[in-house]
Amino acid sequence: MFIQTEATPNPATLKFLPGRSVLGDGTFEARDAEEAARSPLAVRLFEVPGVTGVFFGSDFVTVTKAQGEWAHLKPAILGAIMEHFVSGQPILPEDHAHTADDAFFEAKDAGLVDTIRELIDTRVRPAVANDGGDITFRGYKDGVVFLAMKGSCAGCPSSTATLKNGIENLLRHFVPDVVEVRPV
Repeated sequence: MFIQTEATPNPATLKFLPGRSVLGDGTFEARDAEEAARSPLAVRLFEVPGVTGVFFGSDFVTVTKAQGEWAHLKPAILGAIMEHFVSGQPILPEDHAHTADDAFFEAKDAGLVDTIRELIDTRVRPAVANDGGDITFRGYKDGVVFLAMKGSCAGCPSSTATLKNGIENLLRHFVPDVVEVRPV
C-alpha cells in the first residue's frame, strides 16, 4: 500500500491519500481522543504523540498536530493508517449516523438558503476538500451566512482570507442578500 501526502494551507495539518476510499459519503472529524473513540482509525492516529485532530473525507485523511515536526510524526501516522487498512476494520461502525441538519434560518429565507447551500456544495466544498478540509452551512440570519470549518480549514492561518475574499465574494455575487460570511 502506497500512501501519498500533501501539504495543506495550514502548516499544522497534513493530508494523507491512501489511494482508496476512506469515507465514501460524508465526513468525520475528531478534535480529541473522546470524539476519536467512534472510529478505530481515529483512535490509532490519536495514539501518535502530538496529534490533536483527525478529519476523514471521501478519499483522504487529514491529521493536525500541536507539536513536533512532520518529519518525525509522519512515519508513525503512515504506519497507523496502513495498519488500519490492512486490518480490514471499518473507518466508522456501520451504525454511524451522519449528523442531523441543525442549521438555523427563518422559513421565509428557505429559497435563499437552498441557493447558498448549492453554491457551497458545488463550488466551495470541492475546492476545500482538495486542501484537506470541509466547510458546511450552519445558518443564515439578517444577511449573514454562518459556516463551520473542519479539517485543515479549522485553525488555518488563511481561513479568514478564504472566508472573506473567496466565499463571501462568491456568495455576494450570486446572492445579493448576503452581506457577510462568519465562521462558527
